[in-house]
Amino acid sequence: MLFHVRMDVTIPHDLPASEAAEIIAKEKAYSQALQSSGKWRHIWRIAGAYANYSVFDVKDNAELHEILSGLPLFKFMRIEVAPLLRHPSSIRDGDG
Repeated sequence: MLFHVRMDVTIPHDLPASEAAEIIAKEKAYSQALQSSGKWRHIWRIAGAYANYSVFDVKDNAELHEILSGLPLFKFMRIEVAPLLRHPSSIRDGDG
């Protein structure tokens, strides 16, 4: 199943810089491993915001929830999820 996910990050200003840097480094490694596995298909930064639009390709809602709640920055995120279906007018193969 494909899911469109928007993630907005708000790191508290009083979080020590070293702790924030450590969490961000863990987040990068976690997200890149998921990208390598094919589960995190696309990620785009939203200009002017600490936010992204992503596309996940996972088995079901439960797997997506497990992945998202495992993000090191999860506790600092507002997340919106929308399931995606292949459009009947699409000319691209392999998008479903």
